[in-house]
Amino acid sequence: MSAPTSAIESVLVENRVFPPSDAIVKAARVSGMAGYDALCAEAEKDFEGFWARLARENVQWSKPFTRTLDESNAPFYQWFADGELNASANCLDRHIGTPTENKTAILFEADDGAVTKITYKELLARVSQFANALKAHGVNKGDRVLIYMPMTIEGVVAMQACARIGATHSVVFGGFSAKAVHERIIDAGAVAVITANYQMRGGKELPLKAIIDEALAMGGCDTLRNVFVYQRTATACNMVAGRDKTFAEALAGQSTECAPVAVGAEHPLFILYTSGSTGKPKGVQHSTGGYLLWAKMTMDWTFDLRADDVFWCTADIGWITGHTYVAYGPLAAGATQIIFEGIPTFPNAGRFWQMIERHKCTIFYTAPTAIRSLIKAAEADEAVHPARSDLSSLRILGSVGEPINPEAWMWYHKNVGGERCPIVDTFWQTETGGHVITPLPGATPLVPGSCTLPLPGITAAIVDEMGNDVPNGSGGILVIKRPWPSMIRTIWNDPERFKKSYFPEELKGYYLAGDGAVRSADRGYFRITGRIDDVLNVSGHRMGTMEIESALVSKTDLVAEAAVVGRPDDVTGEAICAFVVLKRSRPTGEEAKQIANELRNWVAKEIGPIAKPKDIRFGDNLPKTRSGKIMRRLLRSIAKGEAITQDTSTLENPAILDQLAQTN
Repeated sequence: MSAPTSAIESVLVENRVFPPSDAIVKAARVSGMAGYDALCAEAEKDFEGFWARLARENVQWSKPFTRTLDESNAPFYQWFADGELNASANCLDRHIGTPTENKTAILFEADDGAVTKITYKELLARVSQFANALKAHGVNKGDRVLIYMPMTIEGVVAMQACARIGATHSVVFGGFSAKAVHERIIDAGAVAVITANYQMRGGKELPLKAIIDEALAMGGCDTLRNVFVYQRTATACNMVAGRDKTFAEALAGQSTECAPVAVGAEHPLFILYTSGSTGKPKGVQHSTGGYLLWAKMTMDWTFDLRADDVFWCTADIGWITGHTYVAYGPLAAGATQIIFEGIPTFPNAGRFWQMIERHKCTIFYTAPTAIRSLIKAAEADEAVHPARSDLSSLRILGSVGEPINPEAWMWYHKNVGGERCPIVDTFWQTETGGHVITPLPGATPLVPGSCTLPLPGITAAIVDEMGNDVPNGSGGILVIKRPWPSMIRTIWNDPERFKKSYFPEELKGYYLAGDGAVRSADRGYFRITGRIDDVLNVSGHRMGTMEIESALVSKTDLVAEAAVVGRPDDVTGEAICAFVVLKRSRPTGEEAKQIANELRNWVAKEIGPIAKPKDIRFGDNLPKTRSGKIMRRLLRSIAKGEAITQDTSTLENPAILDQLAQTN
C-alpha cells in the first residue's frame, strides 16, 4: 500500500449549500434527514438484521437464506451464503404477471438516431432464447464467458443470458486492444466469446470481431470453444468454421422459454477486470446475491426511483457503472431506461440534451469528464447549449466516475437541472459494486464537489496510516470499516493480491478504497481529494491533485478541463505539473507562457503559493479512453519525460500525447 505518512492537507473551502425543496422531501422514498438518520440508526442497532430485512424485501430467493453474514474467513466475507437465487429471474421473471411486464424496459437509441423499444416480457423472451443457445453450445453453470459488445440491447441480453444459466460473464469494453482481450480470456478461462462484427460510434464503423480474431491468434486460449457474433452492421467479417456462429445461426430453433438456474448467493455473477499500473489486470469478482441487492437498493435510494421514471445512465456495459446501473439495477427495479450507442458529440455536442428532450428523461447519470467537455462545447457554440433543448422532464441529475469539481457542479445544476434538480454526486468503485457515499435527493442538503454522507449500513471513515480516525477537517485515507453485501469477494485467481490490495494489516483490516478524503468540520461531509498515489508532497506539504485541478477549472472564463500530476523535483521533492485544455484554441510560444503565468497566479490566489504548478502544458484535449476516463498514468510519464511504453490502443486520441509532451 502506498499510504501518506502524514495527513493530507485540504485547502479548498466550499460554503454553498443547496437543501432539497419541501416538495422533493415530501415525495421521496427516503424523506428528509430524519428518514436517512432512521435507516442509519437501524443499521447501527442491528447490523445483520438491517441487511437481512433489505435482502428479504428486495430480492426473490428460490431458497431463502438463514445466515446473513459469515465473517469467519475475513476478509473473504460471505453474505446470505446458504440462500439461492438467479440474477436474471430477479431482473425479468419477477415482473411477469405484473403491469411491469408490458412496460418498456429498454429504449435504445442507435448512433444514427434510430430508436428501438423492448418491453420486459419481450426482453425475457430474448434473454431466454439466447440462454438456450449458450446451453446448446455447451456453456454451463460455472463456465466463464467473455463479452466484447457494442452498447446495444444485445449486450444486455448477453449478460442476462449468462446470468440465467449460472455462467459467469466478463465484459470487456469494446475499445480495448487485442492484447487486453487475450489476457482476459486466458485469466478467466473463458469457454466462449460473445461479440459483434462492428460497432457504430460517431458515424464510424469500428471493428470488434477482427480484434477477437487477433486476440485468439496470439495463442494460449485453450479453453475457448465458441465465438458468437452479433451482426450489428451489414459489413461482412471473418468467420472461422466450427468456432464462429452468427446470432441468427445460434438462435435458430431455440425456444424463448428457459428456466433460470438457481445458484448460491456467493456464486460469481461476473468478473470485471481493472487495469493496474503494472502487471496483469485485476479480475474483480462479484457475488450474485449481495451484489444484486445493492444494485436494487441504490436504484431506489440514490435515484429515488418512481414507477414512471425514464432513467438514463450513459456508461458503457464494459465498466462497473454499466453493470450496476444499466444491466442489473434498473431491470431489478422495474425501470424504463435509455441505452445509447453513440458518443455525446455526434452529430453535434447537443446530443445528450436533445435525447433528454426526445425521450422525456427524468433521471440523468453521467461523468464529470463528459460534463466538462460539454461545457466547453456549449460555450463555443450556442446551438448546442442545454438551453436549446427542453429539459423540463428532468428531476434528478447524477455524477459518477471521479469527483466533480464545484464549478462544473454549478454549471450542471444551473444549465441542465434548471436549479431545481438535486445532483447525486456518487462515490463508489468497481470493487464496491454500487454507491457507498452519495447524497439522497430527498434528504441531503447538497454542497458542490462533495459526495456528502455514506449510505445507511456503510461504515465509511477517514483514518491515518495506522488506521486511526482523524478529526473532521483533516485529510486522510478513506476506508470502510465493516463489510457490506456488494463488496468485492476476491481477485480472480489471486486471493493473496486481494488481501494485500484491499485489506492491509496496517489499516486494521479495514477495506482500503485507495482514495484520500476529508470530512467537513461543520457537516461531516466527505469530499474525495484524489487517489492516494495522486497525493503530492511539495516542500513537505501533502496535497491532493483533485483540489489543484478544481482550482484551475474554477477559472471559468478560460479553462475547460485540467489534470494534475507530480514529477520528481530536486528542490521541492515533487513538482506540480498541470495539463490544461482551454476554452479557446491552444496557445503557443509567448502567449502560452503568459497564460501559464496567469493560471499559476490564479491557483496561488485560490489555494496558496505552495500549490502553483511548476509546469503547465496546453493541449486540444487530454488523453482519454473511449469511455472518457483521463489516463493520468500516461500524464505522469509525460511529466517525467519518460517514453510511453504502456498500451495506448484504448485511447480515443493517441496523437494528443505528442502535443502534451511539448513544454512551454
